[in-house]
Amino acid sequence: MKLLFFSLMALTIHALAAPKPNILIIYTDDQGIGDVSAYRHADVKTPNIDRIAQEGMLFRNMRANCTVCSPSRAALLTGCYPDRVGVPGVIRTRAENSWGFLDTSVPTLADELNQCGYHTAVIGKWHLGLESPNTPTERGFDLFHGFLGDMMDDYVTHLREGFNYMRLNETEIDPEGHATEIFTQWSIDYLQRRKNEKEPFFLYLAYNAPHFPIQPPQEWIDKVSQREKNIDRKRLLNVAFVEHLDHNIGAVLKTLDATGLIENTLVAFAADNGGSLPHAQNNDPWRDGKQSHYDGGIRVPFLMRWPGVIKPGSQCDYNGLNFDLFPTCIEAAGGSVPSGIDAVSLMPLFANGHMPEKRELYFVRREGGNRYAGKSYQALIFDGWKLMQNDPFSALELYNLQEDPYESDNRADKNRKKLNELLGRMRRHIQRAGAVPWQKPER
Repeated sequence: MKLLFFSLMALTIHALAAPKPNILIIYTDDQGIGDVSAYRHADVKTPNIDRIAQEGMLFRNMRANCTVCSPSRAALLTGCYPDRVGVPGVIRTRAENSWGFLDTSVPTLADELNQCGYHTAVIGKWHLGLESPNTPTERGFDLFHGFLGDMMDDYVTHLREGFNYMRLNETEIDPEGHATEIFTQWSIDYLQRRKNEKEPFFLYLAYNAPHFPIQPPQEWIDKVSQREKNIDRKRLLNVAFVEHLDHNIGAVLKTLDATGLIENTLVAFAADNGGSLPHAQNNDPWRDGKQSHYDGGIRVPFLMRWPGVIKPGSQCDYNGLNFDLFPTCIEAAGGSVPSGIDAVSLMPLFANGHMPEKRELYFVRREGGNRYAGKSYQALIFDGWKLMQNDPFSALELYNLQEDPYESDNRADKNRKKLNELLGRMRRHIQRAGAVPWQKPER
């Protein structure tokens, strides 16, 4: 404990002595861990995403906060489990099929970094509300340049069910081009504007790629097909889509280089959930994919780069969650982390490679349709065990992740003591969430 204390003190002194770091969080949509080449040498090549790991830390055991989009984003931006802030499910464009409403009383990461003197911007996908009071500029962001909705039906038209949700702050806009390239250019423009500003910035760059529809430009399809001669057509399209995304992330990183911002910028990369198997996305070696509480649905790529703080080329086996970026970024900015959050700061890892205690990892999703009927289903990981369901009507499953990391041996009937222990822990999370409404209150 003494070593941990002095390591954290040294890191704190370093942080106070240095200028506040700029913060860039790059968040992709439905990108499986097997679709980042830093994790898997195979058909996909992501040299620019890999660069973040080479110049920083690769996390092998990080998970998204949910198997789908909105809850993961709500958790990331609040540091709380998503059902504790009113977003247990996907916020959709049609009210009858929408399963969340972001609690307006909860501060976001942008709110907290504003208090630390940061200019805050979100570029790309929002997916936490289509209208007041839950638009980005009402939730702490000084700038919003992106897409309010859940997904685009086409990456070039940018429409969703015939509606245009592209905005510059509150103004509807109609930009031309592929959405990935548009969000990249807006990010480049933002970084170039910030290079001469004294106040640090927080840029949340939330790409909607590689979420379906899988629409890579033809030149990227050609590149991959020339290299991967025997690749399946669906897989070809996804690999091309991911590599097009990686190229654009590289353009953002090169702008950090060109502006001189790179040496004082904390860069974090993660995805909101695992890849979609019907769209040939890859979550190897983990079981299943998007929408599933098996690890293929929640294990995600997670990389961080912070010069002078994170050792280049380092790796970490810590079992954490995406929303751990919330307290980490606040501490990096010199702020005070709000009490009562669920996320845990990663700062001790950077100080001495260790975290102080084991923790529960809780997951929830609420969904409609006949398979879910508007009900929620949960998962919980603690002390190497996982208790889970993949819909509200199936029996609970129990896995010993230390002995069975690929979740092939359901121990629910063989170890009732462990099942009951984890079920008790899960119930407490469900009870806490019961105090928070997840539908928009009537006026």
